[in-house]
Amino acid sequence: MITVNADGKIMVRRCLVTLRPFRIFVLGIGFFTLCFLMTSLGGQFSAKRLGDSPFTIRTEVMGALESRGVLRRMSDMLEMLMKRMDILARLENSTDFHKGDEARFPLDRFQPAAGLMERIQAIAQNVSDIAVKVDQILRNSLLNGKVMEGRRDQCEVPRDPKYPDCAGKVEWMRARWTSDPCYAFFGVDGTECSFLIYLSEVEWFCPPLPWRNRTAAVPSPPPPPRAQAAFRRDLARLLELIGTGKESLSFMKKRIRHLAQQWLRAARRLEQKLAGRQRDQKHILIHIGFLTEESGDVFSPRVLKGGPLGEMVQWADILAALFMLGHSLKVTVSLKELQSHLGVPPGRGNCPLTSPLPFDLIYTDYHGLQQMKQHMGLSFKKYRCRVRVIDTFGTEPAYNHEEYATLRGYRTNWGYWNLQPTQFMTMFPHTPDNSFMGFVSEELNQTERQLIKANKVSSMAVVYGKEASIWKGKEKFLTILNKYMEIHGTVYYETQRPPEVPAFVKNHGLLPQHEFQQLLRKAKLFIGFGFPYEGPAPLEAIANGCVFLQARFNPPHSSLNHEFFRGKPTSREVSSQHPYAEDFIGKPHVWTVDYNNSEEFEAAIKTIMRTQVDPYLPYEYTCEGMLERIHAYIQHQDFCTPPSLPPSPKTKSPAMQSSPSPLALSPNSTHLVWSPSAGWAPQAWPPVASLQVWVSEPQHTCTETCRRRGLVCEPTFFRFLNKEEVFLQLGIACDSTESEMNHLYPAVAENVRECYLQKEPLLFSCAGYNPKYRRLCPCRDFRQGQVALCRDCL
Repeated sequence: MITVNADGKIMVRRCLVTLRPFRIFVLGIGFFTLCFLMTSLGGQFSAKRLGDSPFTIRTEVMGALESRGVLRRMSDMLEMLMKRMDILARLENSTDFHKGDEARFPLDRFQPAAGLMERIQAIAQNVSDIAVKVDQILRNSLLNGKVMEGRRDQCEVPRDPKYPDCAGKVEWMRARWTSDPCYAFFGVDGTECSFLIYLSEVEWFCPPLPWRNRTAAVPSPPPPPRAQAAFRRDLARLLELIGTGKESLSFMKKRIRHLAQQWLRAARRLEQKLAGRQRDQKHILIHIGFLTEESGDVFSPRVLKGGPLGEMVQWADILAALFMLGHSLKVTVSLKELQSHLGVPPGRGNCPLTSPLPFDLIYTDYHGLQQMKQHMGLSFKKYRCRVRVIDTFGTEPAYNHEEYATLRGYRTNWGYWNLQPTQFMTMFPHTPDNSFMGFVSEELNQTERQLIKANKVSSMAVVYGKEASIWKGKEKFLTILNKYMEIHGTVYYETQRPPEVPAFVKNHGLLPQHEFQQLLRKAKLFIGFGFPYEGPAPLEAIANGCVFLQARFNPPHSSLNHEFFRGKPTSREVSSQHPYAEDFIGKPHVWTVDYNNSEEFEAAIKTIMRTQVDPYLPYEYTCEGMLERIHAYIQHQDFCTPPSLPPSPKTKSPAMQSSPSPLALSPNSTHLVWSPSAGWAPQAWPPVASLQVWVSEPQHTCTETCRRRGLVCEPTFFRFLNKEEVFLQLGIACDSTESEMNHLYPAVAENVRECYLQKEPLLFSCAGYNPKYRRLCPCRDFRQGQVALCRDCL
């Protein structure tokens, strides 16, 4: 049994009351000291951020002067604690805690140890030393602060003609610098000096301040050689990059897995075709803006309910192609990730990025483009040449040019970007003003093709349209079709059969992609009812041996007469549900008829039932075709470097040249070609050897003019024929020649013999016509099955 006398009990209670709070207090003192050092001293030695102003130090000094008193008070408190501990120690020596052998209770663990006293003394000494050092630092800081204060008083808005906007920007900053926290992030605090530092070092509207500390300009070492892109042999890493959490992402990953072997085979074939050609690996950001929560992401919830999948099909194929080509990718579907990858400073998006853009290319859509403009500040204008916009229906130059669109009534919700028109990349090659991106359809091997031909049911039709609304009002066509064929549908429904679908139609509901493919492999006919426009399904049907029957629109649908196209940045007239299928494939695979003419519609069905067709897929919609096309774009499209022009001291505008024309009449013809004897050969892509210059008819666009001659309009060649001499070479007499902004120029008004040159390069356009003008049209040849590339473009 352990016993303790009364005095011992009293001392134990004293120790419990005194020592335990004391230990906690000592720990608190140590933690407080550490925090103080990090905040007060650390700020004195930290690296200066871009935009630190001369008065930032003064603010820190004033705070540190108060902190110096705190350190001294801490030292006094520790000395007082040491005195109290000394009293306790003397009390311990004068009190008998133990009586004989009964004193076996370990009361020593409650006694203040000598080691603890030594630690307290060490802490007190350290705090005292810190106070001395802080005092020294603050004296130096005060001296520097006085110097900086003098410089601060000398900050005046410079009057430098090289920076004409400086004064106006300073005035704006005075009134609005608190409107966005990003200005404070870069060191702005409301003083003139902070405005000038920001406007000269973060932005570029004011000249550098001479008193700012600047290291002497040292030539930077040459950048290390770029890593080379190598064709990949596996898609597993891409599936990880895409991520999870959305039905749309799951759909894209399933598609990539399904086509994986075709992508791998296509990559091997293109690798052999390029024969070891060196390719720099590009750092590419893919931001799918329409899938972000901020844009509404209306697609993901509809993936399993029959919603449109065309955009997700295309994005899945773009991801696969860029990855197989060996480039380094980052994939984002959220605004937060986009801001992180770009280096967006905190705030509302009015300031530039915190560091140079780490990506060579950015693939996005209109939603992503708007998000980037909103959050990149001035950096958007600097880096927009690296952006590629996936744009289903295309953006014509007249809608893209901000000033022109406003003046001429081409303003829409989607245009107005002032990009190079070929930065917009479309699903189909319907406008040469934009680049044709495309997508892929599944290729069949020879065994599969034979099996499909053997199992085709000539009396089976599948309707193009997964939403019930597409079927509304189509009873007349369906009744005629039902006389000859068994009709199948894939209309989404949850519980009850959609009333828009007639009872004689066999509706399978929404099918997974592989089951839909099996249905197409049996069917003879794939029939469209006018909507959706220009989707991937007709190409998939034709690739699986179906005949595609579609309606002819008379008059053609456009933004002038149809709600769907209203507001889209194009004046293109759509003559059928799928113009590419009509113009580039045609019969026997594609039939375009007037659905309002029942006799023509019924006759087409009878003919189709008797017609034998093989599965057909245009090369440009194969995996190899898409890889080939994107490879050429990445290697040759450069929108950040101005195009080369011949030396010309009399150049009137960026679009006009006064040097002798390098063009010449083609032998025995009325069109111009690049002269073999031209004194210069520009580094142009496509190569100028493919150029042909033709004059349009008054009712024809340049797109139509070139197509009628088996060629493609090439807008990058406009700059070579935007010259007075070219009119003369083509035998066109001009009584006057003027330069204006008009997307139809260069052109001639023959009735008055007036010639017009293009003043604004962004308005060079293959689209558009006016009966008043005959246009000068640049055309080129193209590779078989690959309309986006000329014969020598790869």
